[in-house]
Amino acid sequence: MNPYVKSVHALDDYKLEVSFENGESRKFDVKPYLGRGIFVRLRDLELFRRVRVISGSIEWPGGLDLSYDTLYVEGQPIIAPALQAEQGRAVNAQQDARE
Repeated sequence: MNPYVKSVHALDDYKLEVSFENGESRKFDVKPYLGRGIFVRLRDLELFRRVRVISGSIEWPGGLDLSYDTLYVEGQPIIAPALQAEQGRAVNAQQDARE
């Protein structure tokens, strides 16, 4: 079972930053959903930005929702800046070792 949503923040370009109870954060792109059924209403940026956490998942006014499973499985992991820098150094060291 995937973790429940702890917090959500609407970002630019119809993306969400979602934090989960296990400490992970993921970026979820809502754009592919904007042409489907009731999700077309989320093209209204004012409505899109009103996203909130409800019962471990997310919801917009009017009952529009996405499950925590969808958000977790389809979301792209967000790596902390310090970890990104560490990974970048490791990649550079590997490239230097090959040369």
